[in-house]
Amino acid sequence: MSAASVDDIRSRLQSAFAPTSLQVIDEGHLHIGHAGEGTGHFRVRIASAAFDGKTRVQQHRMVYDALVDLMGHGIHALAIEARAADGL
Repeated sequence: MSAASVDDIRSRLQSAFAPTSLQVIDEGHLHIGHAGEGTGHFRVRIASAAFDGKTRVQQHRMVYDALVDLMGHGIHALAIEARAADGL
């Protein structure tokens, strides 16, 4: 499995959502010794007008859809904090 990078994830989310705020954090160092051996663990904090009026579940599905080909192929675990454009 090739490792997804913060830049890969950031680029895809920028293209999909034109976010007003975006942080992609590699949390692999927090998971050394766990399944995946610390690779592919990320946290995304994103605010976008695309999330306006959407439920939290809908927002998360949208993020997963933007990263679908990396899930299980570079991304082992993904924590998502999504908000409407005025959030974060």
